[in-house]
Order: sequence, then structure tokens, then C-alpha cells
Amino acid sequence: MAEDRTLKVRALLDSVRADGRTSLTAPEGKVIADAYGIAVPGEELATDVDEAVACAARFGGPVVMKIVSPDILHKTDAGGVIVGVEGAADVRAAFCRIVENARAYAPDARIDGVQVQELLPKGQEVIVGAVTDPTFGKVVAFGLGGVLVEVLKDVTFRLAPVDADEALSMLDSIRSAEILRGVRGQEGVDRWAVAEQIRRVSQLVADFPEIAEVDLNPVIATAGGAVAADIRVILSTTTPKERRRYSREEILTSMRRLMQPRSVAVIGASNEQGKIGNSVMRNLVDGGFAGEIHPVNPKADDILGRKAYKSVTDVPGEVDVAVFAIPARFVASALEEVGRKRIPNAVLIPSGFAETGEHELQEEIVAIAERHGVRLLGPNIYGYYSTWQDLCATFCTPYDVKGGVALTSQSGGIGMAILGFARTTKTGVSAIVGLGNKSDLDEDDLLTWFGEDPHTECIAMHLEDLKDGRAFVEAARQTVPKKPVVVLKAGRTAAGAKAAGSHTGALAGDDAVYDDILRQAGVIRAPGLNDMLEYARALPVLPTPRGDNVVIITGAGGSGVLLSDAVTDNGLSLMEIPADLDAAFREFIPPFGAAGNPVDITGGEPPSTYEATIRLGLTDPRIHALVLGYWHTIVTPPMVFAELTARVVAEFRERGIEKPVVASLAGDVEVEEACQYLFERGVVAYPYTTEKPVAVLGAKYRWARAAGSLGGGS
Repeated sequence: MAEDRTLKVRALLDSVRADGRTSLTAPEGKVIADAYGIAVPGEELATDVDEAVACAARFGGPVVMKIVSPDILHKTDAGGVIVGVEGAADVRAAFCRIVENARAYAPDARIDGVQVQELLPKGQEVIVGAVTDPTFGKVVAFGLGGVLVEVLKDVTFRLAPVDADEALSMLDSIRSAEILRGVRGQEGVDRWAVAEQIRRVSQLVADFPEIAEVDLNPVIATAGGAVAADIRVILSTTTPKERRRYSREEILTSMRRLMQPRSVAVIGASNEQGKIGNSVMRNLVDGGFAGEIHPVNPKADDILGRKAYKSVTDVPGEVDVAVFAIPARFVASALEEVGRKRIPNAVLIPSGFAETGEHELQEEIVAIAERHGVRLLGPNIYGYYSTWQDLCATFCTPYDVKGGVALTSQSGGIGMAILGFARTTKTGVSAIVGLGNKSDLDEDDLLTWFGEDPHTECIAMHLEDLKDGRAFVEAARQTVPKKPVVVLKAGRTAAGAKAAGSHTGALAGDDAVYDDILRQAGVIRAPGLNDMLEYARALPVLPTPRGDNVVIITGAGGSGVLLSDAVTDNGLSLMEIPADLDAAFREFIPPFGAAGNPVDITGGEPPSTYEATIRLGLTDPRIHALVLGYWHTIVTPPMVFAELTARVVAEFRERGIEKPVVASLAGDVEVEEACQYLFERGVVAYPYTTEKPVAVLGAKYRWARAAGSLGGGS
């Protein structure tokens, strides 16, 4: 059956291509719909007025009439659609008017006739479509239909193909999901019928890569089914260039030698201070790298006390990484030598390649690297740190705070911000890697490595684009169940919509595609740079929540309200406090305080009240996470609050009870020291903000759900 439909569609698409066309007519679209079981109304093609009358009579009721022309893509714009035509006289008049309008709109257009289509009953209009996204390839889309789809953009996306459950989830992913369930006395739609339309369209474009866009718009969804009133299919005009792919084993093998090298050569090493080659050499030496360091410079015999070599081919033994600190114009010839030496990794610090318009020069070094089996990091980067190896292969300063956070950036400037943040906050990192032009190694290579790296607990990536969105998603799906992946995607403007031939196509390249598919992959998307860095810093600190019930304990009613807002904004659930737990909290708070959720202990309470309520929150198994709102009073000074909170959390941790605890501290400057104290002891705390600690907690919950490690709450 599947083979028969494939042959039928293949023959049709070949004939359209042979005709020099990229868009299918409505009757051709119906052939595809029938082959894939996409529900469409009954329809016939009428080539003259008499045929139109006969077709309409066979349907026995009002019909829709549409122009059929391989040269007119947007039928409505051409005045080529008339709805609700009934009776022989009206059918004749409509046929003539449609043809006249089409000839006026496009005098040279070929006209095959008029499609006479069964009029569908009223229902909810939705759009089901597929598009070739520039980053992710074949993507299926769903949203509210009609012409408003491009205005409202209430659309959700998934990688094609999708299975039935994934298709069904799309119905709940749009802002207007409630409409589909039925509002104000209206019946809800047949959700499985809509999902089946989505699934079939996604399979169609997966089976035929040359199909660039598919539009079912509108699909009329009712309680009894879902039928596409119109199907539009557009073929691509270009064949995408195949990217060279590496197996997971090949990636891990080369990345292991890059991130855990035993020997590094510095091409362009120098004794002259102020030169990049000097900085890289000094950082490798001063950073404490225990492996071999080989300077390469044809004009020097000795650099920083180490023997210098005229060429990298003269270096004895195996070399794992060659770091380039020479001008761009010399890179190609030096890379040939690296290839002959069988060095598996080249780190290209120099600029002057594609980022300055020198695309041919970059293509040349990529071709050289592929020919010799060398993986390239860069060019146009600050280098990279692998802290557990005491490796600083960069012209920046060494960083020696080892920890579980891996940080990457496509931009050098953002890389400097990452480094400064890490220093200021004393964030322990496993690696900091610059990607630059991404001529070869990119985010999916790094994700593959960091996903397996035992030193890495959380991965945070700044990116401006993805070379291969599907490869990234595949790597993310393998990594997310083990550790969080945080992404800051720069550039939220729509791209690729200008030349689109369909409503769905107009959304290709839109940031919403990134948003939905990154979420589909389980990636946490950070709204800004500081958010990305704070998520990366905090997520390894917080234990994984085991349920949805969040309780706020606050010493100030105002912060309680703001914290409640933040909980809602971040998709978290304030626990409905049962009567027995409410009574238990009331034992510790004054009569003018408030139990419920938030639990308001009031500002004048001593440290014992904070401690008792926090203990209760950690003790009760129905509570899964605590949000603490502290404000500075002379009764409970900031460090007193910090010390008691850290002590109680540590005590419960030793007993095997671990729950995420975040805190918002309001007060004078002493709260800054208190927050740092708490952070270092497993409580994520921030001064002067109610939003940030809850946003971090929300990120931890998003990862826990994606990883499948969030248990049910009661």
C-alpha cells in the first residue's frame, strides 16, 4: 500500500517537474491527498460551463468553485474562488466570472478549468502545513487557519515526521488551544482527526524531500472530523548541499583528543609580548597544562624555554591539537602540514575568513581539513578552556575554577562576558569554548562530547544560528535525559518569509520554529545572556524536583505577591495547602500572619520562625520545592537567615531529603553576602529580585519534565 502511494506520487511530481512547474494544481493536490489519506471534500474538474453544471448537480447542494491554473498560485487574490454556489444558473454565472477574473488577473495564465467542490459544513478553521525550514529541514505546522494565520502567528511546529501522539500534542501547544476544546456552548473538534491530518502531511514531506511546502488551509474541524478545504503543494527549486556527517563514535574520538589532549602544538608561537602566539604559549604554560607544549615558529629556536620547531611536521611523536596563531593568509599551507602530521584537531584563532567576506579562503581550509581528516574549531575564535586538564588554549587569561558547567559561544564578545561572569560569581566550569565561524565543529559536536563528559553537569550555549538543526536536536535528545542543556538563541526576527508561496511557508525561518523545536528537544531556552549564565550556574546546584507542588514562605506580604506572580509566569504550580498542613504552618506564625500559599510569617518574626517553617516545608513529602522570600530586619539579619537556612537544608540533605530551595533576599547591601553564602551551600539565592530565583526554579522544572525525572505531585 505504502509502495503504491509512493509510486503514484512520484509519477505525479515527475510530470509536474517535466512541465516546468513548481506548484501543483488543485486536482493534482487531490491525487496526493487521496494517496496519503488526507481528508478532502468531493470535487471534480469542469472544463466548460455544462460540465460545471453537471458536477454541481451530482453533489446535490451548494458548492465551492475555484479556478484551476498552473500559473495562478493564490486563487483568492485572482478572484478565482466563489463559495456557496447553488442552482444551474448561478453555477453558469460563477464559472464565467471566475474565468474572466483569472484572465484579467493573469492574461497569459493557462486555465485548465474550474474546480467544483462540495461545500463543507461550518466548523473551526485550522491550518495544517509543512515547510522546509532553513535550519531544521522538514517541519510540520499547526495553528488557527484562514488568512489570520500570518497575522496572529498562533502556530506551533515540530520536526517531520511526527507520530500520532506528537501530532496530538500540537493541538495543546497553541495559545488558542481552548477554542479547539469548545467554548461558549460550542462543541469541541475531533482532536484525533485533526492530529491525523498533521501526521499524514508530515509523512508526505518526509517521504518526498523535493516538496518544499504543503498547505491545508483551511482545514474545517468539527466534532465529526477534519477535512481540508484546500490543499496547496509547492516543489523546491534547489537541492540543498549535503553536509559531511560524522558518526557518534568519530565525534567522541576526535573531541576526546581535543578536550583531553596529551600534546599541543602552537603554530605561530612567539617570544614577543602582545602577540597572540605569545599569549597562547604563556597561558598553556602558566595555566599548568601537564601535557607536552610544542611551539612552532620558523624564525625561533626557543620560545619560553621550550624548543621551537620550524614546522609542525618536525615535532616528535603524536600531537592531539594544533592551535593556530598566525594570519589568515598562512593558515591553508600550515593546515596542510597539520594534515600530513595526522593531527586530528586544529584550533583556528585567526580572523579574516567568512566573517570578513573571505568565503573562498574558508572553503579552502575546510576542503584541506576534510581531505586529511582534521576537525576544525573556528576560525575567528578566542580559543578554548578545558579546566579539568588545566588547559588554556586561548589568548585570554587562564581560568582555574573547576566545576560542572560547560559554556560555549559563537561570539568572541559574548565569550568574554561568559569569562567575566564566571570569575565574578566563582562559577566552576568544565570548559569554555569559542565556536566563531563554525567552519566544521559546531554545537552538536560539543553537545555529543559534553553529554558524555563526567566533569560536565550542565551545558549552556550562546548561538546565532545552527548549521544543522536536526543534528543538534539529535544530540540534545541524547544529552537532555542526563543533564540540562541551556541555549541563548540570538536573533528573533523572521527570516525566509519573503519568497514563500504558502501561508505555512511564510513562517519558515521564524523564531517560533526555533522556539518550538528546541522545546521539543528538551532544551531550556534562555531569554537573555544573564539568564543563560544564571541558569548554567544554578541548575547544577538545585536538586531535581520530584513533583509539582511549590510552596512560598515569605517574611513580607508584598514579596509573596510578586513571588506568586513569578511562579505563574514560569509555568509552576502553587500548591493548594490541605487543611492539616495549613494548621501545621499556623502553629509557627503569629495570628496576624497568613497561612495558605504563600505562607506569610510577617517581617518581625525571629530566626526560629523562619527555621520552623522551612523545616516543615522540607519535612512534608507533599511539598516538592520551596521559594523563600526574606526581607532585612534587625530581628533576623541577612547572615543569620542565610546561616540557618543553609544549616537546615544541609541537615535534611544528610538525611536523604533533597528538594530545590530558592530564595529572594530584599534589604541593604548585606543581603549580597548572604546570597553568596547560600549559593555556595546549595540554596539558589538572589538579592533585590523576586523574578530571578523563580525563573531558575522554572528552568530546573522544565529540564526535569523533558528528562522524564519529574514525579507526580499530590
